Amino acid sequence: MARVLVIDDDRSLQRALRLGLEASGHEVTAAPDGQTGIVHAATAEPDAVIVDLGLPDFDGLEVCRRIREWSDVPIIILSATGAESTKIAALDGGASDYVTKPFSMGELDARLRAVLRDRGVTTTPPGPTSITLGALEVDLVHHDARVHGRRVDLTAKEFSVLAYLARHAGRICTYQMILRAVWGRGYGEEAAYVHTYVHRLRQKLDDEDGRLIQTLPGIGYSLTAAPH
Repeated sequence: MARVLVIDDDRSLQRALRLGLEASGHEVTAAPDGQTGIVHAATAEPDAVIVDLGLPDFDGLEVCRRIREWSDVPIIILSATGAESTKIAALDGGASDYVTKPFSMGELDARLRAVLRDRGVTTTPPGPTSITLGALEVDLVHHDARVHGRRVDLTAKEFSVLAYLARHAGRICTYQMILRAVWGRGYGEEAAYVHTYVHRLRQKLDDEDGRLIQTLPGIGYSLTAAPH
């Protein structure tokens, strides 16, 4: 597993990158602008940085140049432009690779593995991109959940909770484990958050009786296969 910092102000793309990279076994931290990203790069010590060329404060090339002043961490630039001059400027400015939008998660992950391999960073084999548990299907890359083929409309946080439970199906997931995985490392005592989101999931998954998401009183939850 590699620690990857994503610097991008597009929340939809940021979420897609997080889901796709986490499905491939990476640990992802995100920043919405260049300055925050630089701070994270210095404090979190990621194994790789993925930065979008267009940011609200300054562009990805400047982020790359500033990080290069003190770090040789692999940096992959994302951009909607495939202009040769821009690619040359990025690579001359210290970028390890340059990926043009639109791109597939498979391509980005392969490029990420390549720059990590060059640095001698080992990664875990890619995990599944989708999980099927009886009638429940969870697509980790496309942020999609279905029961009996019916698409379930979930918020980003609801999907994150469901995806975590699905990746650990059949196992005990404590409140603390869910909080830290979904809300972040600063959480661990706010069990009420988990209760609220599990309640919403049960309503949307037609699981009011808790047969799919089982309650472990005082401990947490466990996901079982949805009946066919």
